Amino acid sequence: MAETNLTLVTEFLLIAFTEYPERAFPLFLLFLCIYLITLSGNLGMIILIRMDRRLHTPMYFLLRHLSFMDICYSSVTVPQTMAVLLEHGAALSHTRCAAQFFLFTFFGSIDCYLLAIMAYDRYVAVCQPLLYVTIMTQKAQLGFVSGAYVAGLFSALVRTVSAFSLSFCGNGEIDFIFCDLPPLLKLTCGDSYTQEVVIILFAIFVLPACMVVILVSYLFIIVAIVRIPSAGGRAKTFSTCASHLTAVFLFFGTLIFMYLRDNSGQSSEKDRVVSVFYTTVIPMLNPLIYSLRNKEVKEALRNILSRIQLS
Repeated sequence: MAETNLTLVTEFLLIAFTEYPERAFPLFLLFLCIYLITLSGNLGMIILIRMDRRLHTPMYFLLRHLSFMDICYSSVTVPQTMAVLLEHGAALSHTRCAAQFFLFTFFGSIDCYLLAIMAYDRYVAVCQPLLYVTIMTQKAQLGFVSGAYVAGLFSALVRTVSAFSLSFCGNGEIDFIFCDLPPLLKLTCGDSYTQEVVIILFAIFVLPACMVVILVSYLFIIVAIVRIPSAGGRAKTFSTCASHLTAVFLFFGTLIFMYLRDNSGQSSEKDRVVSVFYTTVIPMLNPLIYSLRNKEVKEALRNILSRIQLS
């Protein structure tokens, strides 16, 4: 092995998209537009839920926290990506890279837990409608959300400490839009078996555990919908879950592709495209999914707009 490859990394260099300097500014404008739409869409969703009393239900309480997480989740990566595009690369200290990895893992884990809790909420609403009010009390909602935040914090701490106790060698270049686990593992040197096992175990705990909750919840929901005698009743019941199902497929589909697969021989360009989708595009799409496919949100938005016009 060459001597340069044994040099310990003290600084990381993000170089995503720098091989296309002529595309840097158009890409910067694209990321800026997406980021502004993400901020305005999710902030608008939070304000709308706060202002309309008909949206003061458990599902929208969870959706408000999901929108807040999407703002935080996107803000960890997108501004950094825009800086990389403008400066044709960005140097990050070891500490700053670890901080970005921690925050991304923290907000991403909470997103997973919230989507799982929302699936359970839909299960109770469809399968046990008479008990919905007694099960999804305000105390239960706060308990679920608090648990998601605590679990996200614990997961982020363990994964960050495990990842950044590894030794990184080489030139420190990361052909990625932020400090994420797959490109970091490509820079490791020395014995990293224990840390990688811990990281993988926590990835297995977060993603599949949340997916099991979602799959079991929707299995019961599907059984309940099939038992509804009228086609109109089945369609109406399913429509209450359609927005959440769309968000779940988009979010978990890209995460599974990125993390629960063999990364050997995978192209960095394909990984970058997938990472852009789940860090940049999905947080932008979530408020659109929950507004365009949701009658209650559309009615609340119309009422707010009509009030503004009359005032």
